[in-house]
Amino acid sequence: MRTQDFDFYLPDSLIAQHPTHVRNASKLLYLHSKTGTLDDQLFVDLPNFLNAGDLLVFNDTRVIKARLFGEKSTGGAVELLVERVLDSQHVLAHIRASRTPKTGAQLRLAHAFNAEVIRREDDLFHVKFLGDVPVLELLEQYGALPLPPYITHAAEAEDETRYQTVYAKHAGAVAAPTAGLHFDEAMLSALKTKGINIAYVTLHVGAGTFQPVRVDNIKDHKMHSEIYHISPETVALIETTKTKGAKVIAVGTTSLRALESAAQFNSMQAGQGETAIFITPGFEFKIVDKLITNFHLPKSTLLMLVSAFAGFAHIKNAYQHAVKAEYRFFSYGDAMLLERND
Repeated sequence: MRTQDFDFYLPDSLIAQHPTHVRNASKLLYLHSKTGTLDDQLFVDLPNFLNAGDLLVFNDTRVIKARLFGEKSTGGAVELLVERVLDSQHVLAHIRASRTPKTGAQLRLAHAFNAEVIRREDDLFHVKFLGDVPVLELLEQYGALPLPPYITHAAEAEDETRYQTVYAKHAGAVAAPTAGLHFDEAMLSALKTKGINIAYVTLHVGAGTFQPVRVDNIKDHKMHSEIYHISPETVALIETTKTKGAKVIAVGTTSLRALESAAQFNSMQAGQGETAIFITPGFEFKIVDKLITNFHLPKSTLLMLVSAFAGFAHIKNAYQHAVKAEYRFFSYGDAMLLERND
């Protein structure tokens, strides 16, 4: 398939710049993938579309304050966006500067601490944060929240809370698992009261999630890599759910990518892994039965993923409907509930 097949017209006015006044106040477009039927719903009514015994799988990654500003030793301005924390001192990062820093270059970040460029790794840089303070502490104290490039305002106090899920636990993502932003404690409680089970995976979302596909043939695209972890408890809950004939519902494409990556060898594998899985139409899903997700960027790998899951023609029609009905798009936008179309 061609990248152009996944393009669509989206007015700028539909790109959500701020979250709804409360988390579950967004709209929900329910796509019945076997028939292509569309239902305009409200996210607060999500429990009505799930059954007791179903399993919701959330991504409990926590967004870090990954953006830092500083200067090179030559005095030139530099912006660093951490892509991955390697350990307490080392990161992989995107660096923006008037001239690309060389190996050994010294950086002064946030007027507070020093860092050194160790080497370049493709389009990223291996950087060492100097001193005894751990990376995550320095980022929390001096970094800025890395809002997506289509959100035009700088991070505000509201974003500190709302661009983070209420169940965020393990720090390491540079982008939020945005389908989870719709859930508040009241919604989680209502789901549990109905008998719907909850499990967690961790996938640290990278900045590559916002990158459009720039090749003509989608088979030529190279995915960015992300680290995920799935516990034995989550694997056991999935196996029990499947045995009972109930549904496994991934909350977000990141949860789905973690689950399907862990099942590539036909059985779910607990533990940590690294995935660059590229899900396009024709992919054989092994675990996820339903997907809760936001609306995605034109020509993006995530739009290709949902097209693979729910059917290319169904997704194309659903997005046309969403634009006409003025749904809100992207990270702070509205949500979809998709059934798998085999």
